[in-house]
Amino acid sequence: MKTLVSVIAIVIGLATSAAAQTAIPLPRVTGPVPVTADSFPWLASTRTQEVVDLAKAGYVEEEYIISGTANIYDWAADGRISVKTPNAPYTTRILVRRPADAAKFSGNVIVEPLNEARSYDWSFLWALSHPYFIEHGDAFVGITHMPQNIDALKKFNPARYTALSFANPNPAETCGPQNATSPTEEGLHWDIYSQVGALLKSKPAAGPLAGFNVQYLFMSSHHGHAATYSVTIHSRANLANGKPAYDGYLLPSWDNPMRLSRCGTAPAGGDPRQMIRNVNVPVIRVVPQGEVLGSLAARRPDSDEPGDRYRLYEVAGAPRMDRIYFQHLPGVEDQIKAGQPVSIGKWPFNYKCTPDIDLLDFPIKRYIINAAYANLDRWVRTGTAPPRAERLAIRNVGTPQAAFDTDEFGNAKGGVRHPYVEVPTATYSGNTPGQCGNLAMKVPFDWARLQALYGTPKNYTDKVTASLDRLLRERWVTESDANRIKAELIAPARAGSNNN
Repeated sequence: MKTLVSVIAIVIGLATSAAAQTAIPLPRVTGPVPVTADSFPWLASTRTQEVVDLAKAGYVEEEYIISGTANIYDWAADGRISVKTPNAPYTTRILVRRPADAAKFSGNVIVEPLNEARSYDWSFLWALSHPYFIEHGDAFVGITHMPQNIDALKKFNPARYTALSFANPNPAETCGPQNATSPTEEGLHWDIYSQVGALLKSKPAAGPLAGFNVQYLFMSSHHGHAATYSVTIHSRANLANGKPAYDGYLLPSWDNPMRLSRCGTAPAGGDPRQMIRNVNVPVIRVVPQGEVLGSLAARRPDSDEPGDRYRLYEVAGAPRMDRIYFQHLPGVEDQIKAGQPVSIGKWPFNYKCTPDIDLLDFPIKRYIINAAYANLDRWVRTGTAPPRAERLAIRNVGTPQAAFDTDEFGNAKGGVRHPYVEVPTATYSGNTPGQCGNLAMKVPFDWARLQALYGTPKNYTDKVTASLDRLLRERWVTESDANRIKAELIAPARAGSNNN
């Protein structure tokens, strides 16, 4: 018996030692960086085009500079990950939004690699779900993680961001169509995600979330960074206790897996690496209708297997983006300081859509994502599996003629159903042709058709209420968002009835 106990002790000791040897290193931290009238964080909540009053919500915003060393990785066609260049120095920043009172903290941290679509930091997940984060007491951490975004920060405020660097440890390396070199290397960001996660879970005496009981970290990104990290680096990114840095992933869109370094190659269409499989923490992917046809090759079944917990939700009628994203762009003055073309969060854009469309406010995607966060939290904490949804119905799958199977209202069948398509007052397309393909079109029904469908406002509101009751019962929306949908759809109908 003593021998067996000794063997077990040795095995545990070896496992602990291995975990310690491979534990994610903690980055160095400076901050919070002081805020003055002339020096403030890029993307500060008071300087986005739709201001969020964090103080009124009981939240605090802080910025920290973090630095360390990161590996650059290769991703082989057979899926193997190897270190291409070890221990390259970096310095970047994180933007933290948290409850002012640690007692009101949920224990959850949402980490977003900030979007680089405009060559500067732009927070898509905060734009979508900050009401849910604040109501739930979650902390939010945005990471600056791309060289072009650092360039924009340095133009915006050279003194504040002078230390930031993604210097290329292989500056003579050439690649791309022009066989070019580069002074910067984007591939540093994968280890940065891991190190930020380890830092937040380390319960530091000072620095970001000091004094907060951080329990769970969830990574989300609107581009493919979180999805790529989950299948490449996640399994390598363990804390000293052997547990992963991140406890779950919520992927709010479909994006192809990304290259792991500046000179790496992203998996092409049909490559099995495009499929998310065998991540040892829960993964929920929410794909709006506007992206489904482009992601059919990576569709896979849902799973409750312990090492492959996965859900895919395809949301009928929803676009990749709507008005809410653009309302949370940085202010025009700050964009100009960063040396970038000006984009505004309302119509008209600084480019033309063909055909001409309005910038639609279609909130169902954000509501489904909020519920997905709540379900992911429950899945991780208690093991309670989220609901399953059928896929959107597609005709001619696998051919150039693939198209949505639509109902008599012109709306796609299947997918995650909701009042906008179950009790329709319009036809929704998930995208439009041309330059504005990530936006949706809405064609409202005329009065005669509405009258024929519903007869009275009460009939309409009863049907919407029944649809919302189902969504709440099946955990497709939160109670707060169900109330928001009622305010949007039911209140106007009742007001119209009272005016008749």
